Amino acid sequence: MAKKVVAIVGRPNVGKSTLFNVFAGEKISIIKDVPGVTRDRVYADCTWRGTTFQIIDTGGIELESDDIILKQMRRQAMLAMDIADVIVFITDVKAGVTQSDLAVAEMLRKTKKPVILVCNKCDRVGKPPMELYEFYNLGLGDPIPISANGKLGIGELLDEIYYKFDNVENEIEDEETIRVAIIGKPNAGKSSLINKILGEDRVIVSDIAGTTRDSIDTSFKNKYGKYIFVDTAGIRRKNKVYDTLEKYSVLKAMNAIEKADVCLIMIDATEGVTEQDEKIAGLAHEAGKGVIIVINKWDLVEKETNTMAVYKKKVYEKLAYLSYAPIIFISAMTGQRVNNIFEMINKVNEQNALRVPTGLLNDTLSEAIAITQPPSDKGRRLKIYYMTQVSIRPPTFVIFVNSKPLMHFSYVRYIENHLRKQFGFIGTPIHMIIREKGEKE
Repeated sequence: MAKKVVAIVGRPNVGKSTLFNVFAGEKISIIKDVPGVTRDRVYADCTWRGTTFQIIDTGGIELESDDIILKQMRRQAMLAMDIADVIVFITDVKAGVTQSDLAVAEMLRKTKKPVILVCNKCDRVGKPPMELYEFYNLGLGDPIPISANGKLGIGELLDEIYYKFDNVENEIEDEETIRVAIIGKPNAGKSSLINKILGEDRVIVSDIAGTTRDSIDTSFKNKYGKYIFVDTAGIRRKNKVYDTLEKYSVLKAMNAIEKADVCLIMIDATEGVTEQDEKIAGLAHEAGKGVIIVINKWDLVEKETNTMAVYKKKVYEKLAYLSYAPIIFISAMTGQRVNNIFEMINKVNEQNALRVPTGLLNDTLSEAIAITQPPSDKGRRLKIYYMTQVSIRPPTFVIFVNSKPLMHFSYVRYIENHLRKQFGFIGTPIHMIIREKGEKE
């Protein structure tokens, strides 16, 4: 299940970044006593009461400003609220309720999302200041007094966030529906592929990099099955991410990957695998998603004997960690081989959810050990007792051994390759956990 998202919003200089850093446990956002310092939204994970969620820090909201930067910050915060499951609205108890606070509160009520009103800078322990009661006028329920700087009231606030998650509706989809995220750098043909699949111009297509600012969900059904295709914004290199909307797009794409069952990594055939493609593919790999490498614009590549085989070899050389991922060559513009994608999506989704019976798994392990003996060091040999699968999506296995230091990563890779040879696991990463016998989880 995808992590819940919490957005911290409010007008400038009320302590959003300070609170964000307390949640994150480190100084991630820049803190300075000048309005408008946090122009770029930052995000990090926070764990409370066994639940991990993502927090988003935003630039301050100035609703009436015509300043270009402040207008961008306002749009950025609104986009953050769009993706959030719970919104933390932070105000300044010392400044009292301002016109901006009233305007932001009105905007938040229209979102229909759970909102937690926070009054920051309540720096004294004990009875809340009388000024707190003024904030009931915002119509957002009981304000929670905190001191982000002094770390007072943080536990109570985190508890409230935790309770709000119970009121957040989880997305319920048909179990037969496969969620597919189409990811890649700008202008690789992601929107063109969806338009070809749908047979209509549902998504704006342009040769200007960065046209798709948001992630767009499109439900689709054909003879192969039911799908939800997510056309994500192209992820650019960090040094080319100039504006806040672009940073929002990256976050949205990462969120789409996390919710996906299968990721299609779109690569421009005319450019080959770039450094940015490697990083984007790594996001899907690390998230444990099913992966298909889609080489688009194949119609624009001049063909010779074995052109496809040579190209595949180059792709796997660049994306060595994705050696398990199948490669499909298509042209989203002409429709060449586009229908081949569906059967591969079904196959990879099935493989990502594959569960191997423990008996069969250990028979395979015994076979692997018989073919290649476990390594030894200084006269002590690695002993592998047994193996069990503990989860799917991605398939995750625990191997119990006599000594973890003796379990060299190359032998782990050997066992993984043997599993793939026996069971396939096409298009899915495999996670291996090494544990000494008797070791607690």
